[in-house]
Amino acid sequence: MKIKPIKTEKDYEEALQRLEKIFDAKPNSPEGDELEVLSILIDQYEQLNYPIDLPDPIEAIKFRMEQMGYTQNDFARMIGHKSRASEILNRKRKLSLNMIRNIHDKMNIPTEVLIQAY
Repeated sequence: MKIKPIKTEKDYEEALQRLEKIFDAKPNSPEGDELEVLSILIDQYEQLNYPIDLPDPIEAIKFRMEQMGYTQNDFARMIGHKSRASEILNRKRKLSLNMIRNIHDKMNIPTEVLIQAY
């Protein structure tokens, strides 16, 4: 097992190739340990070089509503007013702190997504 930091795109490609070869390694074996360490290094490199932005708050709400089978009326009951639900989903009204808390609690959307400007 020869593990080194991933500093370049070439290092990254080589690490991915090695990961693919040892992907089915048994836990607590030398290759299993290499797999674990290599996965951590690859993840760290990807977080630094290929960051994924948080989703738009309104798009996240709409997506989660679809996943949960919620209608706009369901969303309105969650935040308190039917007209506000329409205004929020059409980006005419901002989310209040109370709304963010309710949406987070009931729809399990991370607060860091909901508090973003849109």
